[in-house]
Amino acid sequence: MADGFRAVARRMREAAREALAPWDITPAQARALGTLLRAGPLRLGDLAEALRIAPRSATEVVDALEARGLVERGPDPADRRATLVAPTAHGTEVGTAIRAARAAESESVFRDLPAADRAELARILRALTPPP
Repeated sequence: MADGFRAVARRMREAAREALAPWDITPAQARALGTLLRAGPLRLGDLAEALRIAPRSATEVVDALEARGLVERGPDPADRRATLVAPTAHGTEVGTAIRAARAAESESVFRDLPAADRAELARILRALTPPP
């Protein structure tokens, strides 16, 4: 069973790399951008926590996204000492396109499964996924 799970995970990683290639964006950057699109502006520490990565790693991811014009840092209106990270208009466009590409990539991996098997797999994966 473990070998089969690893094989599917490897296939998903490869499909994700292919899906992200048009934007020259890493999976970590795509996850961060997607999180910001869903959650709205976040402090860097909150983004790191949401992504379950070290704050230093989140800084590197945000720096790369900012260099590409996909996110911007700005003051937190609730605390002038804090900074919020938010997607730019271009980041929103790219993030939306990435979400569509990732959905198509996922569909390509699981399309041969009958609907009942997909539902059962989704249930099992939810049961194995730790809460946020």
